[in-house]
Amino acid sequence: MSPAAAEPSEGSLLLDDQLCFALYAASRAVTARYRPLLDELGLTYPQYLVMLVLWEQDSISVRDLGAALQLESSTLSPLLKRLEANGLLRRERRVDDERSVALRLTEGGHRLRERAGQVPLAIGDAMGLTPEQDTLAKQLLRLITANVTD
Repeated sequence: MSPAAAEPSEGSLLLDDQLCFALYAASRAVTARYRPLLDELGLTYPQYLVMLVLWEQDSISVRDLGAALQLESSTLSPLLKRLEANGLLRRERRVDDERSVALRLTEGGHRLRERAGQVPLAIGDAMGLTPEQDTLAKQLLRLITANVTD
């Protein structure tokens, strides 16, 4: 590699100089690594993200779930319908505000948590990062997200 190619220049249009492509490629690779693990649980990656939030907070409004996952309700609705049809959660109108829908885990949703415990470990092993690198990567990605979010 020539010295000019080793250092990205301002305004470079080389693919390897694009942070966005590195993020895109990493995201696709990691999501692909999740697929066989989640197939065993009967979940897609977006459904897994919903379940992670519900395992952390068993009763949450659809609005708060959307905010946590940075997803619109139009994207969430089909996910929630499938998870409900699969017996993992139930949607209930809130008594204090009938316009708001609360999500609650079913017994099946709670049981799935135990089976899902191996997923983060397997992904962590696949990534091969030290605990410090893992922390730094998350910090940098959160900073990027915050900086580019309107």
